[in-house]
Amino acid sequence: MTERKPPGVPFDSWVDRQIRDAEARDDFAKLPGAGKPLPNGADTSYDELWWIRQKLAREGYSVLPPTLALRKEAEDALTAAYSAPSERIARKIITEVNARIREMMFKPPPGPPLGMKPYDVEDVVREWRERRPAEG
Repeated sequence: MTERKPPGVPFDSWVDRQIRDAEARDDFAKLPGAGKPLPNGADTSYDELWWIRQKLAREGYSVLPPTLALRKEAEDALTAAYSAPSERIARKIITEVNARIREMMFKPPPGPPLGMKPYDVEDVVREWRERRPAEG
């Protein structure tokens, strides 16, 4: 912790002295990232959420625009419906994702367009039946 600025000492000379003393103690050499290049994107315009983006990247999270996230969710839902243990569960999975697709179709968020329509539940169930091994 640095000491308080003494009265009567100009602020700029006091700060300069603090920096010189820290350099003499090699305090700057001990900082994380010392001697390493600046991370990519350091030359871009200011982003006030930079620290959130870095935290998400460190934690391995991916932030997609809502429409792209729904496309991925719909793709996963279709895969889950095809591997569902029963027709009722397959219908439920597709019905739920269709509700989210319809909502986004009628109230589009900012970002890329959704570019998809709700699944035909009967087509999915027919495909589900065809993919099932013959029982009996």
